[in-house]
Amino acid sequence: MTDATPQAITFYWRPGCGFCMGLERRLERLGVPLDKRNIWEDPDAASAVRSIANGNETVPTVVVGEARMVNPSASAVLTAIRAEAPHLEPEDAPTAGGGALRRFLDR
Repeated sequence: MTDATPQAITFYWRPGCGFCMGLERRLERLGVPLDKRNIWEDPDAASAVRSIANGNETVPTVVVGEARMVNPSASAVLTAIRAEAPHLEPEDAPTAGGGALRRFLDR
């Protein structure tokens, strides 16, 4: 029997994507575990992104449990983790809110 509990969020990306690099950097800084899938090297990953992004290969695309997000902010990913995969939430993750915290997460 296999463990169905994911150990990371699924992070679809492609080389040269500035939005991907920015979100990846923010999530890694927070300690979010990523299962990175390059859509240019993995046809199944590209197909998954097209199914989520209305036929487009828009990245970053992130999957957390049942949540599917196209080009999300770091705060949106943390919100999805809290709802869909709380076991993946970093211990020191900031709480959602406005002001300086939101600016930090969304930089």
